[in-house]
Amino acid sequence: MSQSGAEIRRRLQDAGLRPTRQRVALAELLFAKGDRHLAAEDLHFEAIESGVPVSLATVYNTLHQFTNAGMLRILAVEGSRTYFDTNTSDHHHFYIEEEGEVVDVPVSGLRVENLPEPPEGMEVANIDVVIRLRRKR
Repeated sequence: MSQSGAEIRRRLQDAGLRPTRQRVALAELLFAKGDRHLAAEDLHFEAIESGVPVSLATVYNTLHQFTNAGMLRILAVEGSRTYFDTNTSDHHHFYIEEEGEVVDVPVSGLRVENLPEPPEGMEVANIDVVIRLRRKR
């Protein structure tokens, strides 16, 4: 569902972020196509293709600001590639190795059991399950 510029600005302000021109432009690209998983390089490419003059460093900084504000969720799938998920609810993922694509696991009865006790003074905040897929040989 596409959001208007005013809705994006309000969403940024509600998250405690100043709605700068670059933040608004990147947020419009991120949230215009529904739930998705993007690496910073993918968003940078989309921005350039859309005529948004922004550096890769600005994209990284903005994605981390959005994450810290609760607008995105970080998903570390590959050692050198971090994905940013626009769906911040607790859910799990498939990772298609050949394509480097992340896909949400449909809501199911997936349960993670027999977790170890966390260290003293700590609690489990979230559990990310990533199921790696490859084509049958």
